[in-house]
Amino acid sequence: MKILLIEDEKKVAAFIKKGLEEEFFTVDVAYDGKEGFNLACVETYDIIISDIMLPILDGIQLTKALREKSIATPLLLLTVKDAVKDKVAGLDAGADDYLTKPFAFEELLARVRALARRNEGNLSSVLSVADLKLDQKTHKVSRADKEIFLTQKEYAILELLLLNKNSIVSRTRLIEHVYDYHFDTGSNVIEVFINKLRAKIETETTPQLIFTIRGSGYMIKNPDV
Repeated sequence: MKILLIEDEKKVAAFIKKGLEEEFFTVDVAYDGKEGFNLACVETYDIIISDIMLPILDGIQLTKALREKSIATPLLLLTVKDAVKDKVAGLDAGADDYLTKPFAFEELLARVRALARRNEGNLSSVLSVADLKLDQKTHKVSRADKEIFLTQKEYAILELLLLNKNSIVSRTRLIEHVYDYHFDTGSNVIEVFINKLRAKIETETTPQLIFTIRGSGYMIKNPDV
């Protein structure tokens, strides 16, 4: 899952980003409300986490602006304010949840997971193709019931491919999914990760699942499709 974090305190932003990435989330960071708004308008995110006290455009204004643009991405507001009126203002602006600073990271993570479940509805957490399975809740990957250990970025790439099974996923989209928007899209890092994934999930005795679509990107599909 991809998260947009909007936080002007860089140490706080770095702490949250590191913690979320350790939980297999991909995180883009913006340091003011305007930058966050622009990113939310041009990129696709599963969840937005925003501080209320932001430069240029505060969290309340940001939330209202996003909802006016019909961007319905679940949004969690962070703030040092704990007055009821401040919480009401945030929720009335269109936020989905509210967390007061300071907070335990475990609580932030629990709220993020709750928003993710709400956004996914009752969809299964297990993605699969042929005998390959990926469980989004436990982050376990297996093929023919044999567990496969992946790095965070390998997992993120495989998850995106499985979410788009039988469809082409471009190199640029894969890069944006596992790195922030500043990353050089001309890098060959995706090819490196794809090769590592293939080495782990495909062998000489198992059918190929990840296919290179020359000039377009990559696709994961059943070998007989």
